[in-house]
Amino acid sequence: MSIKLKLSLFISLIVAVVLTLNISFYYISSRNEMLANAEQQSEVIARQIGATVEVSEQAKRHIEDSLGSMLRMAAIAAKHQLPNDIDEVSNEQLADISEQLGIDHITLWKRTQDDIVALKSSEPDEINLSAKSWDYWYTAFNQLFDRVPVTVERGQKLPDYWSGPYNYATSNPNVINKWGDYYDGTTNYMINPYVNADILLDFERLAGTDALVGKLLKDNENVLEITGFDPEFFGKEPILKLKKGKLVYNLDVRAVTFGQYDYKNEADDMKQIVAAAETDNMTTIRAEINGTRVLKSFIPMTIGSNKTYVIGITMDRAFIDQMLYRQLLLHSLISFSLIVITLFSSYFISGILMRPINHVLLKVNEIAAGNFGERITVANPKDELGHLAGSVNSMSDNLNLYMNQLKESAEELRSTKEYLESFISHTSDAIFVTDLKGNLMQANKAFEFMYGWRYAEAQGQPLPMVPETHAEEAEQHVHSIMKGETIADYETIRRTKDGRMIDVSLTISPIRDGEGSIIAIASISRNITLRKQTEEIMRRSEKLSVVGQLAAGVAHEVRNPLTTLKGFLQLHKIKGTLTDEHLDVMMNELDHINFIVSEFLVLAKPQVQSIQPINIRELINNLMILLDSQATLAGIVVDTDFVDDIPNITGDSNQLKQVFVNIMKNAMEAMPHGGTIRIRVFRNDRYQVVIQFIDQGIGMTEEELLRIGEPFYTMKETGTGLGLMVCQQIMNHHKGHIHISSRPGTGTTVEVVFPSSA
Repeated sequence: MSIKLKLSLFISLIVAVVLTLNISFYYISSRNEMLANAEQQSEVIARQIGATVEVSEQAKRHIEDSLGSMLRMAAIAAKHQLPNDIDEVSNEQLADISEQLGIDHITLWKRTQDDIVALKSSEPDEINLSAKSWDYWYTAFNQLFDRVPVTVERGQKLPDYWSGPYNYATSNPNVINKWGDYYDGTTNYMINPYVNADILLDFERLAGTDALVGKLLKDNENVLEITGFDPEFFGKEPILKLKKGKLVYNLDVRAVTFGQYDYKNEADDMKQIVAAAETDNMTTIRAEINGTRVLKSFIPMTIGSNKTYVIGITMDRAFIDQMLYRQLLLHSLISFSLIVITLFSSYFISGILMRPINHVLLKVNEIAAGNFGERITVANPKDELGHLAGSVNSMSDNLNLYMNQLKESAEELRSTKEYLESFISHTSDAIFVTDLKGNLMQANKAFEFMYGWRYAEAQGQPLPMVPETHAEEAEQHVHSIMKGETIADYETIRRTKDGRMIDVSLTISPIRDGEGSIIAIASISRNITLRKQTEEIMRRSEKLSVVGQLAAGVAHEVRNPLTTLKGFLQLHKIKGTLTDEHLDVMMNELDHINFIVSEFLVLAKPQVQSIQPINIRELINNLMILLDSQATLAGIVVDTDFVDDIPNITGDSNQLKQVFVNIMKNAMEAMPHGGTIRIRVFRNDRYQVVIQFIDQGIGMTEEELLRIGEPFYTMKETGTGLGLMVCQQIMNHHKGHIHISSRPGTGTTVEVVFPSSA
């Protein structure tokens, strides 16, 4: 696609985006405005209905109060014509009085032990009715009989009189009546006159709220439904009464007081009605009900002094959307026309602008073909195209210079690569690279010769080069490498393909990518098996020399007690008898000879009989238990300090315990007046496990420290000078060492150090 076409399309795209944003903003603003108008319309309708409901309620209340007052007067008139005892009253007499007074019927109620029952009535169906299940009616009846003010909120209250709201008749659920209840204490019954309340229903139907709702629905075609809700009862179980085997609603406790409620979404409607009633603010929701997208508004209205209703107005959103879509379609057609005009105009203008650029492009193609000497000239060198031409000419000169430099660099890189490849291929050290999972990525010929695996067969696979006993050591090395550290000249053991163990010196370093992240591990292995064997031969020669020294020392140490024994035996030969004191001395000297020989055997016997993982914490705790009584008798307190991440070491637990016991006994014997011995266990910066024994004893001079470990050198009266030498021998076999530091009068610190792979 040419730049000319791209430029025209780009300009058209910008115009299209601007017009689309304009249409979007118009759509959003118009939709919000229409929805706001719909809500405002709902509020106006609600206020009209509220005013009508209030007037209607007042008029209906006036009519109902008038009927209540009339019924009270009828009850008083009937009382003057009836005897005070209900047993003396007949139903026929009540029918005559009802006709005289112009009311429908009269019923007489009498309170029994646990109920209030209609015993006499001009309406046979009323006789024997029970009021016990009539909720607040039963409460009002009892308060009239008790001659106390009626506390029921509903109904009309006059002296000795209460008139409940009109409702369905219990004796005939198809009839709605208005009742009055009178009792002044002079009779043993309550007088209950009542009349038909159809006049109130006719008033509601012809001049009340339902009439206004019907008119508003007719005048506003976008309004689907108008509903009056009573928050006190909406969402609750309807209050029903069983009247002649038929359940009917109480008219004074209706959840929907007027209008229709066909677009139901009771769960959401309940929340909105409660919110509107509690906050006294209009709430609006959008929903889809009965397949129709609607806008429902809930407006709280206070009728009278304290009664709050919520008027729900349901509008058809499709009516609003139709108006909005017509405007949107008109704007879209205009915008499409503008985009088409912009496309053709920009294509023509782009052609004019691209002519000088095409000239520059032709020259650039020649430069791209390698003709760096070509120069570009333009008519006006001071405009943007002139600057572009100058930049292209400079680029041509620089490319010519850089090309020559690249050729020289390429030749140098080729020579360096050949040198490195020759070095890696011909070095005697095994060089190999693994990824972070241990899979082999690269190896030289020396690797194949040293370990036995051919690179072709081992590529991309992990190799079992690390013995099981050194697995933890290898993991620690990988952990150090991932931190960016380098391991140099580390001596360890590795396994070859045929299962042989060889001593190697390792240099391990990380390989990073261009962003500095570690992506692989490079290892250089040098076979030091021959060197180790030579060192072992030299070590054995040194051991023979030490054995000679030890033999001379043992001979010297044994000669003294033997001289004593020889003297006593000569004495025995001369005198013929030896005293008990002489025999005790001879036994002590023999024990001394036995002890020296035992220590010598410890040096001579094979070391490290049982290699196994050892928990340092448990070993030290066992040592504490072993020496606890001896420390307590000497007035010595042992304090331990362990870090949390101490790994297990490997070795012979019995021989290591012998080392620790020897060091602890030396520490306790150096503290004749008691004190504290501190045992610290930690890892140093080389990941070696270090155990420190710090005492507060008499300490040692530098001259004494230099002779520590010599055979038969001791500062104890009963010592042999072989104990520390045995400890050093055991630690050598565990590839560890013992370091001692001391100052006279301040104490001694003995460090037992195990290698990181132990």
